[in-house]
Amino acid sequence: MKTRLLLVLLPMTLACCTGGVRNGLVRMPVDTVGFATKQYQVDSFLSRVSTYQGEMLTKAPYLPGSRLVVCPHDDYAYVGWLYPATLRNISASTIILFGVAHKAQQFGIEDVLVFDSFTHWYGPNGNIPVSDLRDQIYNEMPQGMAIRHDSLHRVEHSLESMLPFLQHFNSNIQIVPILVPCMSLEWMKVVAKALAVALQKSFQEHNLSWGDDVALVVTTDAVHYGNEDWGGKNYAPFGVDSAGYRKAVDLDLKILNTTLTGTLSQSKVQNFFRYTVDSHNHREYNWTWCGRYSIPFTLLTALELNMLTQGSDLTGLPIGYATSIDHQPLPVSDLGMGKTAPANLKHWVGYAAVVYP
Repeated sequence: MKTRLLLVLLPMTLACCTGGVRNGLVRMPVDTVGFATKQYQVDSFLSRVSTYQGEMLTKAPYLPGSRLVVCPHDDYAYVGWLYPATLRNISASTIILFGVAHKAQQFGIEDVLVFDSFTHWYGPNGNIPVSDLRDQIYNEMPQGMAIRHDSLHRVEHSLESMLPFLQHFNSNIQIVPILVPCMSLEWMKVVAKALAVALQKSFQEHNLSWGDDVALVVTTDAVHYGNEDWGGKNYAPFGVDSAGYRKAVDLDLKILNTTLTGTLSQSKVQNFFRYTVDSHNHREYNWTWCGRYSIPFTLLTALELNMLTQGSDLTGLPIGYATSIDHQPLPVSDLGMGKTAPANLKHWVGYAAVVYP
């Protein structure tokens, strides 16, 4: 969704001297501008969050051992404190990551979950192994519901945004990366149920606890708003003055507070889908959240998994909401980082973060 000018580093085969990988295919970073790729960048960024945005971080809910979180994936300079405030709630060492498939249409991919075949993903503090659970889960999925497609994973930035923070809070993480492209709501329910069954089977076989051992993390940015630098599209139904900005933020907050927070239910997931996806064509936006598929799919999976595990209700607690223009961006240029898009009334992005303990 977002227009990004990035340096793409393609995956490569690394010898055992690099990150302990022998003949392993490592998924390298796509966004080397907006996101941190070196440990000193991560450390300095977190220090600046404490300095400039420490009050928000302190006030945010802190619930380690959470089963699920929703996290933004825009430039660190813009999202700021929401990254650590959200991802510090994950204590599990195995993390199922659900990402946006921004460029799935270019590959003609829809209606299937997209897995990868990399052995590791690049991390600032060492390469992050992909869990053996990935292949087990993939093999449990019914035919026609999942594919492996490394090329789509290579060009998708959403998942990699969170890895430096997840690795910071737990240096021993393993991941299962999954991208969620376009799906109708009805088909989404079918695939989510199948994935929940596959997850539950894997959890039982390996004696894993949801929350303590394995967690779900899904990413989305909230509204993409404005009439400039959106690839020639106009995403400003309320106009691009301060009144239009306020109306857009109010709608974002309504979506956050009525569909993602409180006790999670099928009806709330359905309402989120209706807010964000065109009712006549599920391939089109109604309201421009890039996670219009990743969010409802993950929430449906979580609901199904919760029934299978007989867990307590999933209750969403808001970590916070922000936009790229409601605060000063954190300074990052001296760290070798930057911004991949403008931030003004004619081009801004919303950020919603939620935790489900």
